[in-house]
Amino acid sequence: MDRVLPKRFWTQQRILIAVGTILISSLLAYTFLFADNRSKLNVEREKITVSTVSTGPFEDFIAVTGVVQPLKTIRLDAIAGGYVTEKLVEGGSMVKQGDVLLRLENQNLRLNFLQSETEANRLVNDLQNTRQRLRVERYTQRKTLSDLDYQISQAKDVYDRQAKLFKDKVISEQDYTKAKLDYERLIEQRKIEVESQKYQEENAKTQIQMLEGTLARTQKNVALWQQTLNNLVVKAPVSGLLSSMDIEVGSNINQGQNIGQIDDLDGFKMRVGVDEHYLNRIFTGLKGTFEFNGEKHELEITRVFPEVRNGRFEVDMVFTKGAPKGIKRGQSSPIQLELGKASKATLLPVGGFFSDTGGNWVYVVGNDGKRAVKRNITLGRKNPEYYEVLEGLQPGEQVITSSYENFGENEVLEF
Repeated sequence: MDRVLPKRFWTQQRILIAVGTILISSLLAYTFLFADNRSKLNVEREKITVSTVSTGPFEDFIAVTGVVQPLKTIRLDAIAGGYVTEKLVEGGSMVKQGDVLLRLENQNLRLNFLQSETEANRLVNDLQNTRQRLRVERYTQRKTLSDLDYQISQAKDVYDRQAKLFKDKVISEQDYTKAKLDYERLIEQRKIEVESQKYQEENAKTQIQMLEGTLARTQKNVALWQQTLNNLVVKAPVSGLLSSMDIEVGSNINQGQNIGQIDDLDGFKMRVGVDEHYLNRIFTGLKGTFEFNGEKHELEITRVFPEVRNGRFEVDMVFTKGAPKGIKRGQSSPIQLELGKASKATLLPVGGFFSDTGGNWVYVVGNDGKRAVKRNITLGRKNPEYYEVLEGLQPGEQVITSSYENFGENEVLEF
C-alpha cells in the first residue's frame, strides 16, 4: 500500500538558490566594504621619475644670473644744448680725464653772454660815475660849509660889537636886533646845510650799494654764461672706457640729454635679476657665490632696486675679495644667492610634479614597488635642488617627482 510522503522545504533547487544568494551577497559586501574602489591608472615605470625622500642640510639659496658691470658708470649728460660741430672720440675708446669729446655751438648762448657782459660794463661805468660825482659833491659841500663858517664868524663879531654898543646905549635897538637875527639865521642855515649834506651822503651811498649789488649779480650772470659757453666743449669728467656715444656731427643736442657714458674700469660688480617672489627676502649684506675659470668667488649684495619690471627686480653685488682676473664687462654668469643658513630638514628632490599639484600632494610608491598612491603633503622652502618637506613624507619613502600631466584625477597608479 503506497504512502504519501510529506514535501521537504529544502529541496535541491532551493538549496542551490540559497547558496547562490549567499555567495552573491558576500561578494557584494566584500566589494563595498573591503575592495579598493579608488580610481586607477596603469603607467609605465620607465616613463616616470621616482625620487627618494632623504634627510640632510637644506641650503636656502636660489639660482640667479648676474651680468658684469663696471663698479662705477658715469653718465654724460649735456649741460648746455647746441648742435655738434666736432666729434673727437668714438665710443669704445679709452679716455683720460679732461679729454675733449665733443664741441657744440649755440648762437643764442653767445648772444646772451654778450648782452650780459655789455650790461655789466654799463653798470661798472655808472658806478664809477656815481663815485666820481659823490667825490665832487663832497668838495662842494666842504666849500659851502667853509663859506658859512666864515659868514658866521663875521656875523658873530658884528653881533658881539653891536651887543656891547647897545648895552652902552650907543646904538639903537633896531641895529642890535638886526645883527642878532643875521647871526642866528646863519647858525640855523648851517644846521640845515649839515643835515642836507648828510642826507645826500646817505643817498649816494645807497645808490652806490645798489649799483654794486646789481653789478655783482650781473657779473655772476656773466660768469654763469661764460661757464655755459665753456660747457659747449664736452670733456671727460673721469678716466675710463667711453662705452657709448651715439652722437654725430650736425646733430642737435638738448640740455640734459644723455650723450654717452664712461665706465670706470678700476673695479667691477654684478647686476643681478631676481624673481619678485623673493622681494621681501632680499636685503643688503646677503652673500652669493659663482664660478669663474674653475674657481669660486664670493659676492655680497650692496644695493637693492625695489622697482619690479616684468616680474623681476635687480640688485647690485660686489666682489668681497676683488674681481677675478680676466673678467670683462657684459659677461653673464649663474650665481648661487644664499637666502639663509643651512638647516637639517626632510628633503624631496625638485621635479615637474609641483606645477601640477602646487606641492599640495604627490604619488608615493608603495613598499612592493607595484603601485603609487596619492597623498597630501606640505612643503616649505625651495632651492634649485630640493623642497623642504614639512608634513606628509618620511625619509626613505619614494615619490614620483616627474610631471603628473597625464595622470588625470586618478588616485592610484599601477606599474
